[in-house]
Amino acid sequence: MTSKQSPSKTLHILLWVAQGLLSATLLWASVTKLLKPAAELAAMWPWTAEHRGLVFFTAVLDLAGALGLILPGILRIWPQLTRYAAYGILLLMIVASVFHISRGEANLIGINIVFAAIAAFIAWRR
Repeated sequence: MTSKQSPSKTLHILLWVAQGLLSATLLWASVTKLLKPAAELAAMWPWTAEHRGLVFFTAVLDLAGALGLILPGILRIWPQLTRYAAYGILLLMIVASVFHISRGEANLIGINIVFAAIAAFIAWRR
């Protein structure tokens, strides 16, 4: 029989910091996509001018990911959902990278790679 060891206190704190930072960033992105006027949004992210439906869809995904990283752990309701939220964010970042590369915007995927790495860390340890 194997016993599952709990992560060290330092790792636990690092995970919460990663979850908090990624969640806050996704929440900001979601609110920005939902509330900013289209012209201002297009000035920040040029792809949004051509894909209004995609903007709304990704805003909802960002919001779901942000909540999924934090709420299960805080509320202690199905904490394994945090892992699934992290997998979802990882997938979202991969798809976003492919989208930007297909548009010739490969220089924009750095942040997607960073977020994917943070999400992978969370999924791996939660």
